[in-house]
Amino acid sequence: MQQPLTVSELLAAMKSMLGDAFGATAVEGEIGQLTRHRSGHWYFSLVDAGGTLNAVMFRGNNQRMGWEPEVGDKVVAIGGADLYAPHGKLNFIVRRMEPSGAGARARALEALKKKLAQEGLFDEERKRDLPYLPKAIGVATSPTGAVLQDILNVLNRRFPGVEVVIAPCRVQGEGSAEEVAAALGLLEEHGVAEVIIVGRGGGSAEDLWAFNEEVVVRAVAGCSVPVVSAVGHETDVSLCDLAADVRAPTPSAGAELVVPELAALLQLLDELEERLVDAASRDVRRRKERLEELRLLHPGERLKRVRVRAGDLESRLRRSVSVDLERRRGALGNLVGRLDVLSPLSVLGRGYSIVSKDKRILGASEELSVGDTLGVRFSRGSAQVEVLSVDGA
Repeated sequence: MQQPLTVSELLAAMKSMLGDAFGATAVEGEIGQLTRHRSGHWYFSLVDAGGTLNAVMFRGNNQRMGWEPEVGDKVVAIGGADLYAPHGKLNFIVRRMEPSGAGARARALEALKKKLAQEGLFDEERKRDLPYLPKAIGVATSPTGAVLQDILNVLNRRFPGVEVVIAPCRVQGEGSAEEVAAALGLLEEHGVAEVIIVGRGGGSAEDLWAFNEEVVVRAVAGCSVPVVSAVGHETDVSLCDLAADVRAPTPSAGAELVVPELAALLQLLDELEERLVDAASRDVRRRKERLEELRLLHPGERLKRVRVRAGDLESRLRRSVSVDLERRRGALGNLVGRLDVLSPLSVLGRGYSIVSKDKRILGASEELSVGDTLGVRFSRGSAQVEVLSVDGA
């Protein structure tokens, strides 16, 4: 009979065997009992028609999920088997959990989208313009895929020699979301790239799922460098696209967005140089012509021109003064005529006379008495008369 094992030794051996055999296993089942502990850990069971498996998902892992499972949800849990020695209890330690089935996954995605939208991660106000001519471009994608070569070819064609900083990462499969987020962090920390392209080529919804993970979306939204999301094809829209500063329909289109075309820039510079030279030449010619004109003009000729100009101004002034005098004379004649009509002498000239008594002009016979001495003024000369009778009519 072999030496017996202690309970602790047996449990330790079983724990080691479980770890070796089920270090990374995906298990599909339905959520049975579920307890969300105040510590943040989740304790639940995975059940199917044939059995029940106790499971634990620690806070550090469940906080990275964009959704929360409920009792009855069918899920795929990825993790490893573990034996809790003090109680001799078998647990499945879940590191990652996904909804099982397209409908469940769509609901989880919609819930995450709503949550992140409420936090403002998709707001247009927080999106930044891309730099017009970045000194360096960061690229976070798979180093072995065709996407990287497509991006490099486009950048080299449009702006040869532009610096490219590559942060390689897996873009699909378990753990790829964390790698993409880490690649963005490395490019940001490196500090050279002024714009970052993150993405991958086309594929199924499952292939592109890493770019719907919360860890990637938060990394894109929180990046201090403007980010271009270039995931899949034009019809593929991920949460990463919504959080990025600019969404490109394809990785190649993303490369076209981040740099201008060098040939077009050089052509524009040539056109601007030509316009500048033409404008400068015209100005030089105009100044030369003016200088030549001044140089050829003799001082005597210049004085003669000044005299002619002065004579012309004098003639214009005389004409202006003459016209003004004639206008003023006509106005004065009109005033004299109006005064002449109103003058008492004009009235006397028509046969009337002015009668006064004690130097006061009389206007009625009631002011007279018999024997008064009156003064009479005619148009020519005057006389004194005595009143012999008064008629009051």
